[in-house]
Amino acid sequence: MTILVGKKAPDFTTQAVMADGSINEDFNFAKAIDGKYAVLFFYPMDFTFVCPTELIAFDKRMDKFKELGVEVVGVSIDSHWTHNAWRKTPVDDGGIGEVNYTLAADMSHEICQAYGVQSDGGDSHYPPGVAMRGTFIIDPSGVVRHMVVNDEPLGRNIDEVIRMVEAYQFFKENGQVCPAGWDKNKKAFKPANPSELAAYLSANAESL
Repeated sequence: MTILVGKKAPDFTTQAVMADGSINEDFNFAKAIDGKYAVLFFYPMDFTFVCPTELIAFDKRMDKFKELGVEVVGVSIDSHWTHNAWRKTPVDDGGIGEVNYTLAADMSHEICQAYGVQSDGGDSHYPPGVAMRGTFIIDPSGVVRHMVVNDEPLGRNIDEVIRMVEAYQFFKENGQVCPAGWDKNKKAFKPANPSELAAYLSANAESL
């Protein structure tokens, strides 16, 4: 698997269903996220089992993502027509409803290959060829700052995705690093000052 943290996020142009339900035959990722934070997430397939719980969970948190200035884009190897059909299927019938973010098609598998998340089967629970549950946080300059991949049975915690966005934004705004378990209500410290680390550990080591 390619490690993309600290590198430019691979660009792509593909068909997509937009947040307003329209079909975009030439959705360009770099253009869509230019100057913004972005969360790009991959999932195996439409009309499956764990996937709808994740996509609905992302949708339920879109107000928070928008507050943080984050563009959210989901990708699977399905076509944009299948995305659209799943989106038009009510949640009560096993669909995802009209989610308020972009769903991009990766029928060629080139996007999941570029991000290193195409399954080759192996000892994972994924069938070969599908996109694994990869999540990427990208900064406004287009650089990947966080990536994580779950095995197929393990659904993501979308609140943790939000926490990681907040942590990186906090670091950029304050120059302080975010220790284990950090959230916006907890203290951080500057990495260049050993005395600050010592003070932090003295006060917080028991709660780590």
